[in-house]
Amino acid sequence: MRREAGMAEADFSTKHEQLIAYMEKLEVGARVSVRKIAQAMDVSEGTAYRAIKDAEARGIVSTKLRTGTVRVDSSKREKIDRLTFGEIVAIVDGQVLGGEAGLGKPLSKFVIGAMQLEAMMGYIEPDNLLIVGNREKAHLSALSLGAGVLVTGGFGATPEAVALADRLELPILSSAYDTFTVAALINRAIYDRLIKKQIVLVADIMNADEPVASLPEEATVADAMAVIEQTNHNRFPVVDRERRPVGMVTTKDLIGASPAEPIAERMTPQPKTCTPQTSVATAGHRMVAESIELLPVVDAEGRLSGVISRKDVLQAMQQIQHQPQNGETLEDQIRRRFVSGQEADGRLYYEGPAEALFSSPMGHLSEGVLAGLVHHAAARALRDHRRGNLIADSQSVYYLAPVEIDQTLRLYPELIELSRKFCKIEIQVYADGRKVAQSMLTARLMEP
Repeated sequence: MRREAGMAEADFSTKHEQLIAYMEKLEVGARVSVRKIAQAMDVSEGTAYRAIKDAEARGIVSTKLRTGTVRVDSSKREKIDRLTFGEIVAIVDGQVLGGEAGLGKPLSKFVIGAMQLEAMMGYIEPDNLLIVGNREKAHLSALSLGAGVLVTGGFGATPEAVALADRLELPILSSAYDTFTVAALINRAIYDRLIKKQIVLVADIMNADEPVASLPEEATVADAMAVIEQTNHNRFPVVDRERRPVGMVTTKDLIGASPAEPIAERMTPQPKTCTPQTSVATAGHRMVAESIELLPVVDAEGRLSGVISRKDVLQAMQQIQHQPQNGETLEDQIRRRFVSGQEADGRLYYEGPAEALFSSPMGHLSEGVLAGLVHHAAARALRDHRRGNLIADSQSVYYLAPVEIDQTLRLYPELIELSRKFCKIEIQVYADGRKVAQSMLTARLMEP
């Protein structure tokens, strides 16, 4: 039974890699769906779903507003805020009329064609995208200036424009949406990319130039001790002949072992891993949740390409908190509106408005927003005690009364219990002086 289970796991791993390879070969902008992948590769929809999620974590595909999951160009993270013409097709649910050879080109700016032709041409430069309706002369002029064209309203293009687009390898696209909707969709995509660009990945903190110290699974305890003396490290990934991590071993695991004992009998099998495209925050959460000090980093084939330590993660997260924001998430907008203060008795509080942006369909402050504010107040209170980032284990919120829009919220966090690795914080929430909610949050601390 054990052997059969191992064979099934190997078959799944192989099929999973085949699915990832299949998605990597798709053209940029191609749509990806669970059903389509399952049918194309003859696998279950559950297997296809897991592969798509893994591909999204690796930056191979991305889920976009209104269009679903599409293949994206993950080769250059430094250009994440620049869309390609092929990605525009997916974003606006469009079709390619001509210039298909140029779909992989990035565009630097888009121009709304809502003016006279002569004035419009003064704004158009090479690598731009002109968004315009059924204006044939504008199509030809923009292509002549080195810009692509997106025709809105479901209109097409003349054979002359299509031929020019093919010859210049500049895409001419069409979308059924109106100009305003198209511009809003593209703006949203760029804004999302600015936010994603701020997210620090494991690849950003991993030292790819330094060789990774590891142990082969056939090594002995004596071999491990020799590597420990040579590198002065105390934790190592154990790899198979394909350099795929199969275990982790520490100096504590070797206490009392004979020199000839196989390292495989002392290691912790099935180690947790991450990829270069995993966010640092996710890697940190995994390390704290599993009490891991060293996390192997694997490439697309599952082979060891590096390691990150808890210290690396902590330093990166501290730097993130001091970096300027290029694109604000909803949580950023909420937190920015709340400021800290102190009562006469020294009690700490955080205060801000219940704005219409944060309302529920019933016209009150959204319960989700309030829960987020509670978590933020707890994290701020913890940082005031010069402690690290928290990873919430549980959070209970008791809603005593609805919060009306435009009321002033005041949150009072109180540390009930605080140790080196654990904290418990109570938060009381008032709206215009009336108690409206109370919460208890328990969390683990991410500290060196």
